[in-house]
Amino acid sequence: MDTDPTHTSAPAPALDLEPAARRIAALLDGVDDARLCGPTPCPDYAVRELLGHLAMLAAAFRDAARKDLGPGTATAPDAALPVLDDDWRETLPRRLEELAAAWRSPAAWTGMTRAGGVELPGEVAAAVALDELVVHGWDLARSTGQPYAAGEGELRACAALLAPDEDDPDRGGIFGPPVPVRDDAPLLDRVIGLSGRRPDWRPEG
Repeated sequence: MDTDPTHTSAPAPALDLEPAARRIAALLDGVDDARLCGPTPCPDYAVRELLGHLAMLAAAFRDAARKDLGPGTATAPDAALPVLDDDWRETLPRRLEELAAAWRSPAAWTGMTRAGGVELPGEVAAAVALDELVVHGWDLARSTGQPYAAGEGELRACAALLAPDEDDPDRGGIFGPPVPVRDDAPLLDRVIGLSGRRPDWRPEG
């Protein structure tokens, strides 16, 4: 037991990324190969590219948590169209699990790290990672006709991250300019609107 009164342990992580990561992994069984060429709420991505993007971001934010800064954390997400590996049904769930585990370490939240070629504090990187998982999880569910729900704590963290700049409310954020959504709409719909998507989006348009 540590009896040093001057010792202060690192605070526990403020966000748990595991539920969002597990939610995406659970959606994968509902992704039939025939859907891989189908549209998504991301205009430049078919389902295939969306899955490739999820695999890339899971690895990048895993490495960001570990402070393992290399090519995977230095590449901007829009540098090239994501390529989906043939073994994605095995590698993507594993990367999502590794991502969640990496951010459970209090050390991941301290100091600076890098993701998408951007230097940022660990706690901000965690919030961005959560937001990517929640929003792209919704993208995948909506694109493949599956139900989707997220926890209130996750959604509030995403809403705080995506909230428009009061000095420039139309400025594009992480995903793009927000789409207007009713103030009394469900919190998930409001987060999706803040991410630049229409909450009523369907593959048929």
